[in-house]
Amino acid sequence: MNKEVLIFSAMLLPWLVSAQQLRSLSPDIERRIDSLLQIMTIEEKLGQLNQVGPRWNSETEEPERSYQGDLVRRGRIGSFLYLVGAEATRKVQRIAVEESRLKIPLLFGHDVIHGFKTTFPIPLALSCSWNPELVESTARVAAVEATAGGINWTFAPMVDIARDPRWGRIAEGAGEDPYLGSVMAEAQVRGFQGTDLRQRDALLACAKHFAVYGGAESGRDYNTVDFSERTIRDVYLPPFKAAVEAGVGTLMSAFNEIGGVPSTGSKWLMTDVLREEWKFNGFVVSDYAAVEQLMNHGVASSREEAGVLALNAGMDMDMVDTIYTNELIATAKAGKLNIKAVDESVRRVLRVKFAIGLFDDPYRNCDTTIAAPVFMKKEHHALARRAAQESIVLLKNEKGILPLAKKLKTIAVLGPLADNRIEWCGPWAGRVEEGNFTSVLDAVRSKVESGTEVLFDKGCEVIGDSGYNPSLAVGFAKQSQVAVVVVGENANMSGEAASRSNIDLPGKQKDLVKAICETGTPVVLVLMNGRPLTIAWEAEHVAAIVEAWFLGVGSGNAVADVLFGDSNPSGKLSVTFPRIIGQIPIYYNHKNTGRPIREADKFTSKYLDVSNTPLYPFGFGLSYTTFEYSNLRLSSPEISMNQELMVRVDVTNTGKRDGDEIVQLYVRDNVGSVTRPVRELKGFEKTGLKAGEKKTVGFTLRPEDLAFHNIEMKQAAEPGKFTVYVGGSSVDGLETEFELK
Repeated sequence: MNKEVLIFSAMLLPWLVSAQQLRSLSPDIERRIDSLLQIMTIEEKLGQLNQVGPRWNSETEEPERSYQGDLVRRGRIGSFLYLVGAEATRKVQRIAVEESRLKIPLLFGHDVIHGFKTTFPIPLALSCSWNPELVESTARVAAVEATAGGINWTFAPMVDIARDPRWGRIAEGAGEDPYLGSVMAEAQVRGFQGTDLRQRDALLACAKHFAVYGGAESGRDYNTVDFSERTIRDVYLPPFKAAVEAGVGTLMSAFNEIGGVPSTGSKWLMTDVLREEWKFNGFVVSDYAAVEQLMNHGVASSREEAGVLALNAGMDMDMVDTIYTNELIATAKAGKLNIKAVDESVRRVLRVKFAIGLFDDPYRNCDTTIAAPVFMKKEHHALARRAAQESIVLLKNEKGILPLAKKLKTIAVLGPLADNRIEWCGPWAGRVEEGNFTSVLDAVRSKVESGTEVLFDKGCEVIGDSGYNPSLAVGFAKQSQVAVVVVGENANMSGEAASRSNIDLPGKQKDLVKAICETGTPVVLVLMNGRPLTIAWEAEHVAAIVEAWFLGVGSGNAVADVLFGDSNPSGKLSVTFPRIIGQIPIYYNHKNTGRPIREADKFTSKYLDVSNTPLYPFGFGLSYTTFEYSNLRLSSPEISMNQELMVRVDVTNTGKRDGDEIVQLYVRDNVGSVTRPVRELKGFEKTGLKAGEKKTVGFTLRPEDLAFHNIEMKQAAEPGKFTVYVGGSSVDGLETEFELK
């Protein structure tokens, strides 16, 4: 055996593998995997499919002397979860490649969701930039920092479509639209993995959660999902397919079931769709302890049965359950395990390890000299600030109260989040350090002129009734020309296991806002949150609303940049804001129904007590300037199934400031073999316009852009008439028609 191992090791030559080439590796690499599989024991095979969290005390115990160190030595672990730091990962990697029989290197995974040391805006916020190049840049910086910190695999991007803001993990994705979600998924995969997976700073990406996790009933995390296959394929799967086509190396399964079948045990998802239809060549990892949870779902009666079910369905790597190594070894030796399925899963894991160059350089992310000069570089902070600026959405600006003058006599900065320096990073904040960024209060103080007095009081806590004392805040508001009130959620109120049944401003914050509004002083409301909030009262009574989300380390400065006009807001909502919680789920690309709303007819699809329309629609966002759309035209009134259609529109900046406009293209399939949405996003373009400038913005529509899963469940475009809409949101714009023949 030792001779065979030496022969195998000698065959490990450098191979240039780009992100796209993972889908078709060199035949030589596949032969090497074959050779390795032939000499692996069942313990070593299942060990490659086993991911664990470190269980030694890093302060008192060396991994070499730990129980898990011995497991690595015996080939019983293929990956570590949350082992961070180049020094720590080097120690464990050394055991794997120098002391184990087969010298197979380890993967080190971590949740690098929106930054590692430099925390960027949460993904929901970033998607409001509608700027895929910016999103790719933030993911690239995250990859550079994380790989310097010993990590070679991130559990991102999350590409779940989410239409229910009660679900806490809406913060981690790109909102409600499959097209925008697909564009953002591709951008993040490109940013994380780079152009060459073998480069030291390439971070293996993982599209999650496969699939339909964002459709959890009641917006309650981990809950059941039950959609039609057509809805799954047309709405929820496109971002995953886009990630696969962008070359993503791994996928993670979802906690939920779909129509009675848990995703972790779904052969339809992981084998039929992912491998056979999409030709995915990487591997799938379970979410945390999800294999064992097949027992809670009620589809397995034991850990052994859960492991067999998951493995046979196509679940390659078991995250932290240790079922594959603790239960399935005996199952395999008893002849009750499909060894072919085991070999295929091992092949997929080894394929990825080859693709990212671990066999050639297992210590590529274990250099302790790299981290210090990389972490928190000035350039990274500058990008974080720009990303935060572009993620901010201006929701209201009555009488042009914004931007504020820097020469005000007195300004009140109020609210429980105004002087906060850590909650702004939001959930999954990486390894951020609190002292590395500026609060909104400090940023405002730095903006105003020396003679301006800035008064501060928080007025209440974010949650609960304790500490509510609005008297000082109200007094400061009365003394001031404007009150900037910073309210919202704590970071832990969004993200995993952070669903909310009430998405009003929590605690006494609404009462604080009301008390300040009663002073008559103009109020600028700055929202910090990880989901849309129900703010109908606030939208009616305050002068201006700035949706600032969780913006990361650039938060305070970016908010002040927008408040004082140094940055003209350009963000557009990637998710709908409901008026009240009873409208949920609410999203722009809904179906028309057989009885669409007519105000004069009670017997149509509507509420008795609230409008059907959202408070703020998908694609909406204001600027400090104004834009006018004109002259919408098509290259032809009709196209055939092998032709393209050019759509052009003129956009003019009709205001007095330079600004960026996100021009949005929507299409409606007027008549289909199955019901179609009232509008579907099919393109967008962010364009900069100087005051008074006019530009022509163009889009190309192809028949495949009009495809959907028809009455026969085949993806195809159907002949007929289509309506084209171009404008600044999902409810505005010009329209015209064309015919597909």
